Amino acid sequence: MSLDTTQVLAIADLSRLQIDEKSITEFQTNLSNVLDLVDQLQAVDTTGVEPMAHPMDAVQRLRADVVTEVNQREKFQKIAPSTANGHYLVPKVVE
Repeated sequence: MSLDTTQVLAIADLSRLQIDEKSITEFQTNLSNVLDLVDQLQAVDTTGVEPMAHPMDAVQRLRADVVTEVNQREKFQKIAPSTANGHYLVPKVVE
């Protein structure tokens, strides 16, 4: 897929990138190559292929999901500047 200059500039604008006029051609080539690779990957038949979480079929060791600390909510809310109904009250920052 070949991108034109206006498409490259639109992508740069969406990405918040400033591109020099002399670099547009290089970006155009690189982005077109990436999109061509994506097209190649989409053309591969993946029917019957199980999704994998890791290419090496590695298993992540996880610890047990158990509570290891005591509830200190009352202690922390006593020193908070402002609380109500068990919640911390904070100043409004968005109008």
